[in-house]
Amino acid sequence: MDCPDDLSGSVIFSKGEKMLDEHFIGSVWLDMLVSNDSTFNCPIGNVTFEPGARNNWHKHPGGQILPVTSGKGYFQEEGKPVQVIQKGDVVKINPDVKHWHGATPDNWLVHLAISTNVQKGVVEWQEPATDEEYNNLG
Repeated sequence: MDCPDDLSGSVIFSKGEKMLDEHFIGSVWLDMLVSNDSTFNCPIGNVTFEPGARNNWHKHPGGQILPVTSGKGYFQEEGKPVQVIQKGDVVKINPDVKHWHGATPDNWLVHLAISTNVQKGVVEWQEPATDEEYNNLG
């Protein structure tokens, strides 16, 4: 599924490679802009979610920052309600906070994924965010 014209004109970076692993529901693409290395110690990826796509629950031992560059999506921290996120929002996730994020059912979502303090460890993937969790905007 290609990005619609109204989104593709606002995309800054390449869509990258389609993610082919068990940590995502739906189609998601990743373009690593800055790889994890000992010089910069701050990997940055451009992540594109098709409508309805999301990642599993996960934690980042050093935290994560998600600047939303295009579209509209959902973000949820464990024990808190689902939040709507959109172009221009910046989500800051504290270290070791369990969360998930993805596109709304009717919109693409593009965000940068900035891993901070990666010397504390890499992402810890957990169970999928269920349809009930995804649809709980209450």
